[in-house]
Amino acid sequence: MYADNTLTPKEAVRLCALGTLVSGPVRYSAMAASIRHFISHITGPSLEVMGTSLELLKYEGLVTAVDGVGMEDDALLSITEEGEAELRTLLTANVRAQASDMNKLIVALKFRFLHLLSRADQQAQADILIEAQETELARLEELHRSHSGDEGHLVGWLDHDIAGMLAHLDWLRNFREHLG
Repeated sequence: MYADNTLTPKEAVRLCALGTLVSGPVRYSAMAASIRHFISHITGPSLEVMGTSLELLKYEGLVTAVDGVGMEDDALLSITEEGEAELRTLLTANVRAQASDMNKLIVALKFRFLHLLSRADQQAQADILIEAQETELARLEELHRSHSGDEGHLVGWLDHDIAGMLAHLDWLRNFREHLG
C-alpha cells in the first residue's frame, strides 16, 4: 500500500482476484480473463495493472490449487484463510480523493465486493468514499472560484463537473443511509 493506506495497482489486481475467488474455486484462466475484462472496462487496457503476476498469490499463500499443480496447468484455485484476511485488508483501504483511472478502478472494486464486509465496515467504507468525494469537490470549487472571472470555457466545464460531483455525492450519501 501507499503511505496514505491506499491501494497500489498490484493490490487492485489482488483485490479483484481474491474477491473473485471468495465465492468459490475458479480456474486460473477464467480468473485471469475475468480480471482482465473487469479492469480493462474500467481503466482501459493498462500494462501497469495487467502486467501484475497472479502467480504471486499462490506463492504468498493467498490462494491454493484445489485441482492441478500450478497456474500453467490451469489449476482450479481457491482462496485460503490468509487470502480472506488479505481481501478484508484490501477492501478496507483508504481511497484517494483525486480523480484517476486507478482510483475509479479501486472504487469500482470496492462496490463489487463491499457486500463481503460486515455492515459496520461497509458503512465505514461509504464514509471514506463520501469524504474523498467531498475533498475532490472542494478542490474543483476552489478552482472555480479562482477562475470565475476568466474568459473562455473553463468555468462552464467546471460547472458541469461540479454538478456531476454533487449528484454523485448525493448518491453516495443515500447509499450510506441505506446501509445503516
